Amino acid sequence: MSARLPLFLRGLRRPQQPPGPPLRLRAPCRASSGGGGGCGGGEGLLGQRRLRDAQVGSSRGQGSQAPPARDSIVREVIQNSKEVLNLLQEKNPTFKPVLAIIQAGDDNLMQEINQNLAEEAGLNITHICLPPDSSEAEIIDEILKINEDTRVHGLALQISENSFSNKVLNALKPEKDVDGVTDINLGRLVRGDAHECYISPVARAVIELLEKSGVNLDGKKILVIGAHGSLEAAVQCLFQRRGSMTMSSQWKTPQLQSKLLEADIVVLGSPKPEEIPLSWIQPGTTVLNCSNDFLSGKLGHGSLGVHLHGLIAENDVSLLAAALRIQNMVSSGRRWLREQQHARWRLHCLKLQPLSPVPSDLEISKAQTPKAVDVLAKEIGLLADEIEIYGKSKAKVRLSLLERLKDQADGKYVLVAGITPTPLGEGKSTVTVGLVQAMTAHLNINSFACLRQPSQGPTFGVKGGAAGGGYAQVIPMEEFNLHLTGDIHAITAANNLLAAAVDTRILHENTQTNKALYNRLVPSVNGVREFSSIQLARLKKLGINKTDPNALTEEEMGKFARLNIDPSTITWQRVLDTNDRFLRKITIGQAPTEKGYSRQAQFDIAVASEIMAVLALTDSLADMKERLGRMVVASDKNGQPVTAEDLGVTGALTVLMKDAIKPNLMQTLEGTPVFVHAGPFANIAHGNSSVLADKIALKLVGQEGFVVTEAGFGADIGMEKFFNIKCRASGLVPNAVVLVATVRALKMHGGGPSVTAGVPLKKEYTEENIQLVADGCCNLQKQIQIAQLFGVPVIVALNVFKTDTRAEIDLVCELAKRAGAFDAVPCYHWSVGGKGTVQLARAVRDAANKGSRFRFLYDVQLPIVEKIRTIAQAVYGAKDIELSPEAQSKIDRYTQQGFGNLPICMAKTHLSLSHEPDKKGVPRDFILPISDVRASIGAGFIYPLVGTTSPNSRPSPQDWRWGDGPLRHLLTSNQSISHLSVPLTLCRQLHPAKRWGVCVFPTPPCPASPVHPDPPDEHHAGTADPALLL
Repeated sequence: MSARLPLFLRGLRRPQQPPGPPLRLRAPCRASSGGGGGCGGGEGLLGQRRLRDAQVGSSRGQGSQAPPARDSIVREVIQNSKEVLNLLQEKNPTFKPVLAIIQAGDDNLMQEINQNLAEEAGLNITHICLPPDSSEAEIIDEILKINEDTRVHGLALQISENSFSNKVLNALKPEKDVDGVTDINLGRLVRGDAHECYISPVARAVIELLEKSGVNLDGKKILVIGAHGSLEAAVQCLFQRRGSMTMSSQWKTPQLQSKLLEADIVVLGSPKPEEIPLSWIQPGTTVLNCSNDFLSGKLGHGSLGVHLHGLIAENDVSLLAAALRIQNMVSSGRRWLREQQHARWRLHCLKLQPLSPVPSDLEISKAQTPKAVDVLAKEIGLLADEIEIYGKSKAKVRLSLLERLKDQADGKYVLVAGITPTPLGEGKSTVTVGLVQAMTAHLNINSFACLRQPSQGPTFGVKGGAAGGGYAQVIPMEEFNLHLTGDIHAITAANNLLAAAVDTRILHENTQTNKALYNRLVPSVNGVREFSSIQLARLKKLGINKTDPNALTEEEMGKFARLNIDPSTITWQRVLDTNDRFLRKITIGQAPTEKGYSRQAQFDIAVASEIMAVLALTDSLADMKERLGRMVVASDKNGQPVTAEDLGVTGALTVLMKDAIKPNLMQTLEGTPVFVHAGPFANIAHGNSSVLADKIALKLVGQEGFVVTEAGFGADIGMEKFFNIKCRASGLVPNAVVLVATVRALKMHGGGPSVTAGVPLKKEYTEENIQLVADGCCNLQKQIQIAQLFGVPVIVALNVFKTDTRAEIDLVCELAKRAGAFDAVPCYHWSVGGKGTVQLARAVRDAANKGSRFRFLYDVQLPIVEKIRTIAQAVYGAKDIELSPEAQSKIDRYTQQGFGNLPICMAKTHLSLSHEPDKKGVPRDFILPISDVRASIGAGFIYPLVGTTSPNSRPSPQDWRWGDGPLRHLLTSNQSISHLSVPLTLCRQLHPAKRWGVCVFPTPPCPASPVHPDPPDEHHAGTADPALLL
């Protein structure tokens, strides 16, 4: 075949290299029946142009060489492409652009030519070979596959001319259309945006050959004959931009002869019919043959056979076109690399029109139309293949982004925490949202909020949703609060699968012999018995170094097959994400098929599952699988831990969680981005959103941007766990802490009267009382000191209510600064949105730029008891700790089992720094009782239970709420179910004139208390028993 190649390409041929691993997306082409070199190794760059070793009549004698001018142009184009690619590869050594060819039929000469050009430039190609008679649908199907293949940077078609329909051409992604045939690329060319599109290599080759030959195109009359579609449009456009006058004609046009006589330059777009005499072309006319028979794979008739002054044959144009396609491919690769890098956001923020009085949260949410989530994703630098869209306003973000932006510097990391919570609420969620709205929409700083997903238990209960409030919330709030993308349901499924596996394993071990059990675990399939990888890992753990299932002794079979779970030690419970108090204690196994095996069990709230904590702390799918496998579900009869890995269900759990691991993208009222991901409680878990959401957001905002995340409860609980658990797991270093406080809450800590939900506030909270505020600031000062233990600057955000006076506001800010806060700022985001938090945003920016000296509170290598004591004394202010015998026994067991080096996650009341909820302010000289100690080995922490727990279940929604007042209108209207907002803090809907209301229902419904912004205790109940959260 090499004898058929143009001389220039024969010079490019290299010695055969040792074969490397080829990139093949489909089956390789087969050689044509006429022989030849097959697919050229299957690795030639895609060309859409068939280059003929044409005979050009007497204008070139037999065996004459290609024109030196043509060869030099091609060499120059290839060399330029090679140099540009080398420069790109200096910063990206593993980068090598890939061009895909979809070919219908055999054209091995074209493949070999492309192979040589590609090798010279340093590109890769892959061929997808289809039968010559492939249908339009089959071709489009292959195009769509290549469109979504991120390994491919360019796509070209080598199909019959009849197959080039609009549907086929426009199925190509414009950014991969290196032949410039799509409407979008043609449109940009016509509009004059040549730098933003790909131009047809054939059209460019025509212009290049003329200009390099010294032809002045200004004022020339150009006749384009037999060209169609994209080629005709591109050729005419390029000529016109150089001052030429263009005419277009088909071969059968009656006036063709007269047009040929007038033309200075003739461009042949298809083979000349036999009946058209060459004498119609004036002597001295420059003729270019760019016949698209290279597209169809068919050689046309009537090759030019007369002496013409300016003849440039088909293979001249086509060879240069092939080189220019290589140049387009390098440009495509350069654009792709540029897209992979972080770019400044081009965010279109949504305008707010705040009303006074402030409407209900639902009314505010409904009044704002969110941007389409794919638009938001593009604005913040996400690529199309990095998101999975759920409806119009939600999307999951794939973890591949972390690999793409691995060299991008992280932005600043800010935590929002609060003072010790009170029933009056502090407003951490609203501050978080208001802060990012201020940064992005008003200061033009890239910023991301990272929030937890709320459980449906609190959402359908008194607490309500967790989307923020007023003019600082995540929208659509009903989608935020209900289901979202199903992550909690995935956790429920995975948790209950593991629970079922525990009881099923006990049943089978109680009812089967060792041999029967072994045969069930390692069955013979088609006469072959093999261990799975997870079974081989168990054998290794047991010290059995055998890989042949038939080689195990009877004793080894029993050791392998039996876990010998002690039912009294089972700690893994079933879960449900709905408040159902009657499932707190149940009896399972009462059906006759369970053969008398029954035991007492319970349901916990779904978000209390250790799988939720695993999801929040993992940093990759592989890490999540390992953590899931390490989860301890019980102990065996020898006191050794039994894990999910021992049960052999790790892979199944991971598959159920494969989508839940991806963070969920939403937006604020002002159109700024929000990640909503994971929702672990802050009592029995660490109470923070996911590590993955934070890591992805930190890459997206860029080095000068900010990621603002929230910690549950007060700084003594949520913030301490954020630093000691989450930051230890993620390796991320926080730059600042925003500590949220309210005048009302400080008055309660200063000795103000108790607050009863649903009862109007006493005058101490609605009238100025400087002394109460001053006395209550002790709690604020203590929380500032706790943050300073970790070396992070603190900014106090005072969430202002309309009843707060200037004197009270100034006093709080002054005392906060005296206590060591970097700054203290009053905030008005709830009533006016981000505009009301601009001062806070500036303070956070200044504090974060100052730098932090972050440090952990304790070394994880310390004994468990010492780590507990450190937290109790340094954070809570306790005099000492007191361990119950059971707690001491558990500590000894966990230490013996090798879990002593895990961080501590204290489970205690959030309503006080001490273990007694009614002790406000800053309790002193108390002994912190540790009643029990439990372990979440998969999540990676030990959690001591502080004090005694008492049932603190939430009232569930009453039937009367579903048809009363405004709800009746919702239920009887013609709105779709997506507008049914009943569970989104139901009290607010019953009393729309009020703000964040809290109701209790011992008697018929009472008016909601006009309190904002956050209900009393966030997503959580004040108990360390997850069953009591149902």
